[in-house]
Amino acid sequence: MNSITSKGGARRQFLKTAAGAAALVAGWSNATRAHAAQLRDTTLRVGTYKGGDSYYFNEAGVADIPYKTALAEFAGGNLIVEAMSSGTLDFGGMSEIPPIFAAAGNAPLKVIAVLRGDVNNQVVLVPKNSTITNPAQFKGKRIGYVRSTTSHYFLIQLLKENGLTFKDIEPVALLPQDGLAAFKSGQLDAWVIYGLVVEFAKSQGARVLRTAKGYLSGNYVISASTTAIADPVKHQAVGDYLQRVAKVYDWINRNPEKWATRSGQIAGVPPEYFLNQVKNRSEPYKLIPVDDAAIQSQQKVADVFADAGLLARRVDVRPLWDKSFAKYLA
Repeated sequence: MNSITSKGGARRQFLKTAAGAAALVAGWSNATRAHAAQLRDTTLRVGTYKGGDSYYFNEAGVADIPYKTALAEFAGGNLIVEAMSSGTLDFGGMSEIPPIFAAAGNAPLKVIAVLRGDVNNQVVLVPKNSTITNPAQFKGKRIGYVRSTTSHYFLIQLLKENGLTFKDIEPVALLPQDGLAAFKSGQLDAWVIYGLVVEFAKSQGARVLRTAKGYLSGNYVISASTTAIADPVKHQAVGDYLQRVAKVYDWINRNPEKWATRSGQIAGVPPEYFLNQVKNRSEPYKLIPVDDAAIQSQQKVADVFADAGLLARRVDVRPLWDKSFAKYLA
């Protein structure tokens, strides 16, 4: 009798436990469904460049995004940071330099991932008939650059290496397209610049005086607004988007010819411009989690800008970085 009662009690307890588990699973399912609906209704506002990684989601097989995206094109990472600071963007890529200036102004953004990449597409150009053979000859010359970017930092380091400062040259801060027009018309003696406009200028006879190899770290960064990071649903969207971007760069590394062809179509230029970038690059692109080495690299850059008197105050970059997205890139 005791044995039968014990078995019956055990069975009742099992049924109660099973019923509780079923209810719990049902609760999880409802929560999951609600979360999926929230994610579906979320819009991730992404800053990109013409021909940037977002253009290749179809080719990389990552276009099935489970939330809305609103893409806005910018001419440089400094402009993406400005938009993020104003609250109109959630996500965007840039070099490690624009966030330093944002930090000096307490901008509401964090660096969430590092894109290791090419520095040989960042160069010093001189006109084809220029007599300049060394940056030491920049004294008194009109030198173009892009303010608050790798171009700016590269120029500071070149000048310092040759015993010069900005006071020894006539610095001309221009956006890339404006710089190209000024360079072509002979208004610049040298131009510190990056990206596709380098190939345009070279095709018209410009000479590369230096590449940024040995001057720049090769760290580009992905940033997100603090508002997006604090929102659990948008935080997930940011992490998901990071994974898709990582797959895009994997696809580019494995398919340089296809990437060059598609990029040429987007930009309206010969694909050889892009193949030249691949051929000459210092290393392939790879999206990696935030690490201490990248933080230390950015601190060195921040110190250079502070020493040059270009920051409102000295900046400790550590609070800029957020390691909570590492799981998405593991």
